This record gives sequence, C-alpha cells and structure tokens, in this order.
Amino acid sequence: MNYSRQRESIKEYLMSTKEHPTAEVIYQHVKEDYPKISLGTVYRNLTLLVEIGDIRKISTGDGTDHFDADTSAHSHYHCKCCHRLMDLEVTPSVEQILAASSAGLGTIETASLLFTGVCKDCVIEQDSN
Repeated sequence: MNYSRQRESIKEYLMSTKEHPTAEVIYQHVKEDYPKISLGTVYRNLTLLVEIGDIRKISTGDGTDHFDADTSAHSHYHCKCCHRLMDLEVTPSVEQILAASSAGLGTIETASLLFTGVCKDCVIEQDSN
C-alpha cells in the first residue's frame, strides 16, 4: 500500500477526536487541508483503513456508518433521539464469545456490542417538554 497524505489526514483526524464521525463529517474536516479531495476518495480511504484494521466502522442501523480510530475492545451506545454515538467501556463476555463460537458459523476475530436507546440528555429534554 502506497503512502497517501490524504489517508494519513483522515486517520489523524479520527485519532484526534472522541466523536465517531460519519464519512461526510470526515470529508468536511479533511477538505480544509485538501480542498480538492472528493467524498469518494474519503470513502475509499475509510474502507481501506477498516480493511487493514487501523479504524473501526460502526453501523448504527439508521443507514449511517460512523468511524472510530479506537480499535481496542469496547462497545458503543447509540442514542436514537439525537443520534450521538458514544464509547461504552463494556466488552462482550467470555461466555458470549464462546457461545457465538460454538454456534459453528466460523471463527470469531473480533466482537463488539452496540447498545441503542435514549441518552440521559434526551430523556431530560423530553421530560422538560
């Protein structure tokens, strides 16, 4: 794989934030340094970074993928109201991984959990209305 300044810029941006931005948000940020970059180039580089294991792609079920430079074992919480995606320091248990492994579908290389609900900020806002 050849070195790419644009790819490196995408990776650096992801490493600099605790947010879990979408490709469009990443595109807007990287475009500040590389005005001629296309959204397609951002998508291609994100796909490559996911494939080589440098970043994670998190699909929240609402049709939007988010990206995370933290590839350590951790889970995520997705608010279905405000659509924020937050880190959650919960990892799949050994029992869950063993149960999934014994299902006979194949090997398990990674495991993650995605919790969905309404975050505390949105609950407070809903209660105040």
